[in-house]
Amino acid sequence: MDPKQNISIYFHVHLVSDSTGETLVAVMKASCAQFSHATALEHLHALVRTPAQMERVLEQIEARPGLVLYTLVNSERRRMLEARCAELNIQAVSVLDPTLATLGRYLGAPMSSEVGAQRNLDAAYYGRIEALDYAMAHDDGQNLNGLKKADIILLGVSRTSKTPTCIYLANRGIKAGNIPLVPNTVLPDWFFELGKKPGGPLIIGLVAAPVRIAQIREQRLSSLSEESYSSYADEEEVRAEMVLARRLFVRNSWRTVDVSRRSIEETAARIITIYQDYKNG
Repeated sequence: MDPKQNISIYFHVHLVSDSTGETLVAVMKASCAQFSHATALEHLHALVRTPAQMERVLEQIEARPGLVLYTLVNSERRRMLEARCAELNIQAVSVLDPTLATLGRYLGAPMSSEVGAQRNLDAAYYGRIEALDYAMAHDDGQNLNGLKKADIILLGVSRTSKTPTCIYLANRGIKAGNIPLVPNTVLPDWFFELGKKPGGPLIIGLVAAPVRIAQIREQRLSSLSEESYSSYADEEEVRAEMVLARRLFVRNSWRTVDVSRRSIEETAARIITIYQDYKNG
């Protein structure tokens, strides 16, 4: 192996936006993840909306040369950035240009040129806030009666990522609650009727390989400095819990998603696909 491949490369990257810069941060992190030996020294310049603000940004770029990624709607500030970067021989990339150009050609329409247009306080925004509030209020078996108004209900044994998955779904505007399946769990009779009603919540069981869940539980206990033996992380105990959970899911014809090798994003994407099919009936 080339020893140079083990040397970490540090570089400056300036993220310049007239909005919050969240799009740039996401693109930068996703891109840098593909270069394991490179570490970005991130400089976020958000809400750059005046020439004076842009001048200060340019001073910082000159002081710490590096790659510049930007999303700027205003043509004047965009020209300022591009011209100065060209003088300094610094690469500047407008990350949304290719997508906007392609989308414009496809739609046959110009873009709105509205700063932060994707973050307008519209119905979708308030829907996400409501969904987040709902997820927190109906996490881990809280407020069972309120689950009658859920879009999705997740069931699963401990450490099957129920809570983070519900939060991710909420960010997509989906009201999701979850119930942990602990030994001797007794669900109310009305719960079994929810998924049978037209337009009722979609109930999904989360499953995983027992060995994987046991490992996660052991790590959890370790983080809590709980070193004594606990059946909570015993693989055979976990296996018994998972068998009971799977039987419950099969008995009630509830769909399942295996989270063993899935990230939260992948799990949520699979659930959303199932949910869309469920809604379309």
